[in-house]
Amino acid sequence: VQLQASGGGLVQPGGSLRLSCAVSGFSLAYYAIGWFRQAPGKEREGVSCISKSDGSTYYADSVKGRFTISTDLHKNTVYLQMSSLRPEDTAVYYCATDRAGMLFGVGWCRPSSPQPYEYDLYGQGTLVTVSS
Repeated sequence: VQLQASGGGLVQPGGSLRLSCAVSGFSLAYYAIGWFRQAPGKEREGVSCISKSDGSTYYADSVKGRFTISTDLHKNTVYLQMSSLRPEDTAVYYCATDRAGMLFGVGWCRPSSPQPYEYDLYGQGTLVTVSS
């Protein structure tokens, strides 16, 4: 069981990046995936979540209208398309899943930005740096 985030890099303000979260060992047809980020010296924060099946999506206020989360079930991969990037988006980005679903049920997101403590399986992060 593994999640692997990739796609990070250096981008200028206003630019775009697409992050990928490749999942192995379980199917995205049954589990929700959250994206989180952690900037230097700051706590990890929730960015976005996508539920199983109906693909309901939720975003932090700071990224609404700029980031889009999506799932490719054939590739068992979740994407985070990031546009209009700002220096404050600089962080290590992680994808994760909540295998127990204690609060909202397995496969369903909190109907707001995801909370890091609710997720028990994290992948390695990928660094996004927004700078001119």
